[in-house]
Amino acid sequence: MLSGLRQLPRDSRDTLFLLLVMAWVMLPQVDHLPLWCSLMAASLLLWRGWLALSSRPLPSRWWLLAVLGLTLAATLFSYRTLFGRDAGVSLIVILVALKMLELRARRDAFVVFFLGFFTLLTNFFYSQSLLTAAAMLLALLGLLTALVNAHMPVGKPPLLQAARTAAWMALLGAPIMAVLFVLFPRIAPLWGIPNDAMSGRSGLSATMRVGAIASLALDDSIAMRIRFEGPVPPQSALYFRGPVLSAFDGREWRPLRRGQPPDAQLQVRGAPVRYQVTLEPNSRPWLLLLDAAPTRPLLSGIDASQTPDLQWLAERPLTDLLRYSAISYPDFRYGPLSATSDLQNYLELPRGFNPRTFELAAGLARNRSDNADALVAAALAHLRDGGYRYTLEPGLFGQHSADEFWFDRKEGFCEHIASSFVILMRSMGIPARVITGYQGGESNPVDGFFVVRQSDAHAWAEVWLAGRGWVRVDPTGAVSPGRISALQRLQAARGAIAGALLGNVSPALASSLRALWDAANNGWNQWVLNYTQGKQLNLLRNIGFESPSWEDLAYLLIAAIVLSSLAGAAWTSWARRRQDPWLRLLAAATAHLRDTGLRIAPNSPPRRLGEQLLQQRDPVDPRVPALLDWLERLEMQRYAPKGRQGGQLGTLQTELKRLMRRN
Repeated sequence: MLSGLRQLPRDSRDTLFLLLVMAWVMLPQVDHLPLWCSLMAASLLLWRGWLALSSRPLPSRWWLLAVLGLTLAATLFSYRTLFGRDAGVSLIVILVALKMLELRARRDAFVVFFLGFFTLLTNFFYSQSLLTAAAMLLALLGLLTALVNAHMPVGKPPLLQAARTAAWMALLGAPIMAVLFVLFPRIAPLWGIPNDAMSGRSGLSATMRVGAIASLALDDSIAMRIRFEGPVPPQSALYFRGPVLSAFDGREWRPLRRGQPPDAQLQVRGAPVRYQVTLEPNSRPWLLLLDAAPTRPLLSGIDASQTPDLQWLAERPLTDLLRYSAISYPDFRYGPLSATSDLQNYLELPRGFNPRTFELAAGLARNRSDNADALVAAALAHLRDGGYRYTLEPGLFGQHSADEFWFDRKEGFCEHIASSFVILMRSMGIPARVITGYQGGESNPVDGFFVVRQSDAHAWAEVWLAGRGWVRVDPTGAVSPGRISALQRLQAARGAIAGALLGNVSPALASSLRALWDAANNGWNQWVLNYTQGKQLNLLRNIGFESPSWEDLAYLLIAAIVLSSLAGAAWTSWARRRQDPWLRLLAAATAHLRDTGLRIAPNSPPRRLGEQLLQQRDPVDPRVPALLDWLERLEMQRYAPKGRQGGQLGTLQTELKRLMRRN
């Protein structure tokens, strides 16, 4: 097959390579594009590949206009607009594929190249992960290879040669890009990636239906990373507080709508836990903190406030990686110590739902109706001794979800257990509510960060007890103590492919590889994605600026560019004086002949170059005599007696440039 590809005409071979590169650029977009867009882009690229392989003519522009009109209509139907991030990315993907179908001249190829570079950047609209960056670096090298190849003269120069040139160009440009990354001013709101998709990745929601968090346990991606100052608290104390859900309509839990919020009356005791959180983007305003954090977390550029339910909220949704420092107290008390009218909100239950749960509540309350602590203990004992099971696959629950859990299925994920427990508490007259967030996590031995994953999403309960206020009760711990204290996580069943690939990998090796990958991702997040304007200004302070500003960054960047340009000019001048001009001209001619596809022996003099040109090119080619004449005059300029040289070096250099353009 490779030999067959080598026999293709140059245009066909180059087109197939460019199609492969563009497909690689578009591939990460598949998860974010409508199905019609992905199928249409793939069809257009395959169509262009078939035309290149079969040497058939390109379609007329009427076909392209028809496809473009269909694309505009489909985009308008999918997004109700032609503007915005998602609609724009869909259009640019189809436009690139359409442009491939009118790839007739070098000008068209250059348009495709620069559209490809722009499409490459759109991948970062959705993900700035290390894996995405690595994939786009490979795509960048592919586009540079295609661009270098397009500038090569006639013949069939090997793609490997163009790839080496492209890699060398990228390597030379890397220091410049590093300087731009470090010094280019990050001025909000211009700096950053637009994000208009409000579907969060965290898996937590402002509402909770039975089954919503169960699907999240299959997601092993990282929600946040934490660096503790001092020893890590025990697993049983790692509750990262998210939305507090208090209103229940029989099917769904929602936050309580209240007028004037009551005072949280938070009291903390004991030693604090100090830590720093690196929170992944979730398009929600929630700042995940350990219970309980009395002071505002330290974060840059964003205001935050605490609700009476002890949840911390940012002033806007978090669409970028965010790092903040916080102080929490595992030993705390909050809420009213005696009954108030506001507590009635946490006793309400819809009528006509879960009648058997009310009967269970009445049975447990016998002889304990005046002791709320005893009622809570009795409910936990019923969970512990009643044959209940913690599972990722509880199935769908019907209208009476609590009844099904307590009497029929006797199994569920944390949301089923927490919801059923809170309904039971309210049925016994104890104010209660559902808390969602994350529980537990694991320490990465490579970089020392504590990692909380999406699979650590959790739901637990809070009950109000006279004289104690709101008290955390995690009923899942009664069903599966290992889920809370020993970090025993249920694992999703592997598919056939994953089982075949990973079935023979030892758990220890898999854990070590995952720790290394997490550490690499964390380094990328800490040093690249989290490189903010504050870090830039701190860098200026470290090098001597007393009150740095973004103007100082701009001046420093300009100075770095000027100094680099002067250093490059000085090096070029020194290299020119150091090398014999005649040898430099011979090297340029040798490189030109190699670019045309000739196999040139190393250190060939002009006469030997001419012999190799005659051996590998058709002598009747009108370009060959001109090159032979030029090589002969180059040799005469060096070795002929005085008065018979073949011209001045400047004249020969001008003629070589003319020949290179012609070839």
